[in-house]
Amino acid sequence: MIVSNWRKAMMPIVLSVALLFSACSSKEPSKYAATQKETAGRNAPAVVAKNATGGGDFNKFFPQGDSGYSRVFSQEKKGFAEAKLNKGGKNVAVMSINDTSGTSFAKKYEKSTSKISSYPMLDEAIPKSTGVLVNNRYQVKVASRDPSFTGTDRQAWLKKFNLDGLSKLK
Repeated sequence: MIVSNWRKAMMPIVLSVALLFSACSSKEPSKYAATQKETAGRNAPAVVAKNATGGGDFNKFFPQGDSGYSRVFSQEKKGFAEAKLNKGGKNVAVMSINDTSGTSFAKKYEKSTSKISSYPMLDEAIPKSTGVLVNNRYQVKVASRDPSFTGTDRQAWLKKFNLDGLSKLK
């Protein structure tokens, strides 16, 4: 009887001491803390401009899946939307629209000699992608994820986007 009362009396003291030591111990910094501190202090410009178009506003300009292809939206954030293009249960390409306002991404289209509709087009070998620039602001891109999806396929899918509708987006 005395033993059990002694244990009951000591339990709150032991718990309090354990709590005190665990609360006062120094916490090991995250392995990402140093990188976060280093990159946050560079005063680098934001990748997405404050006035960038919302990612959800881009979805209506993507082509529907057809001819055995299915479109699956996979990412949406301010200034960017992405959809995977699948065929036979396999991801063969990724389609995206991003708002380049406030960035220098649009500059690479200045030397373009090819066009889709009236928009400058670029083919990039690495990664295997083809893109167009709409209104000097919106980059529409199709990137191959499977060797069977060629540059011709990428251009054909770019033509399926509603590029003229995107050009009217404010």
